[in-house]
Amino acid sequence: MDFIEIFKAIILGIIEGITEWLPISSTGHMILVDEFLQLNMSPQFKEMFFVVIQLGAILAVVVLYWKKIFPFSFKKKPFIQKNIIIMWIKIVVACLPAAVIGLLFDDKVNELFYNFQTVAIMLILFGIFFIVIENYNKGKKPIVDDMDHLTFKMAIIIGLFQVIAAVFPGTSRSGATILGALLIGVSREVAAEFTFFLAIPVMFGASVLKLAKFGLAFTSFEMVILLVGSIVAFFVSILAIKFLVGYIKKNDFKAFGWYRIILGVILLVYYFFLR
Repeated sequence: MDFIEIFKAIILGIIEGITEWLPISSTGHMILVDEFLQLNMSPQFKEMFFVVIQLGAILAVVVLYWKKIFPFSFKKKPFIQKNIIIMWIKIVVACLPAAVIGLLFDDKVNELFYNFQTVAIMLILFGIFFIVIENYNKGKKPIVDDMDHLTFKMAIIIGLFQVIAAVFPGTSRSGATILGALLIGVSREVAAEFTFFLAIPVMFGASVLKLAKFGLAFTSFEMVILLVGSIVAFFVSILAIKFLVGYIKKNDFKAFGWYRIILGVILLVYYFFLR
């Protein structure tokens, strides 16, 4: 039985590692998979697990982008990279709206919107948005094609899109922020990178909040399950991030939009007719 639960944690770690970074909603996939592959753990642990497993995914961004996110250099001058400091200030500014919503309304949001219907509707809705915006931007040159030219105003707008994801599961945090960035003229590459970096404080904060609510009284087996899921999510995230960065150099996001629409329809059909 223990081996079966570890196997489930591995599967969930794979799904988290893939769907956290691709704009297709990790929540939507977790809800769907959990319907058929439920962890035999307490509801409180599962709620915490689905959030804290993201720490593994965060670590993948840190490892892959360390030189772009660490502002101090001990081998060459200047010792402080001012452009990286400024980038982090922009990230903090972009995080504030979602952080406020998360701290004040986390339980209420889960109670009202964490369900099949909301996830399916947001999958479909933002899938349509991706297709429409990519068609609208076709042939247009991005206003911003490197991180240094991303303004504070743009960072705030992207942060407001992140609020939508914080309130409505199925939106996809990465999907919402990438969509917001594309809408205001940010290139796909910069939109993806800013989304990766934005995830570090957001997901770390959400994980700390869930851990604080759950407490640190883990059983040894609960700790194993959490570590297995997080480690798997880390390695799969590295592959998923590299895939996305390579993919968007030659392609747009419309394929993800169509995928979201199909998945949303499947969720609705399952919920209303097959469940």
